[in-house]
Amino acid sequence: MEGLISINYPESLASSLKMGSQEFKNEMKILSLVKLYELGKISSGKAAVLLGINRVDFLNLLQKYRVSFFHEGLENELESDLKNA
Repeated sequence: MEGLISINYPESLASSLKMGSQEFKNEMKILSLVKLYELGKISSGKAAVLLGINRVDFLNLLQKYRVSFFHEGLENELESDLKNA
């Protein structure tokens, strides 16, 4: 089951960022998942799945947004990964 989040924004916002409508929507999805990861609310694996990319690509994506892949809870995430390996 999927949910849908709808956000009203002025069209000028996307154009001021030099983005088309779809590119802006994709950017908002990425930004929200990167922030949730940064706050320790979701794992990098979950964020990657939601973006349709692999975990390594998500971790590399964090650099673009100047977000460290080290955060509180990372130790538990790594332990979980080792158990599932």
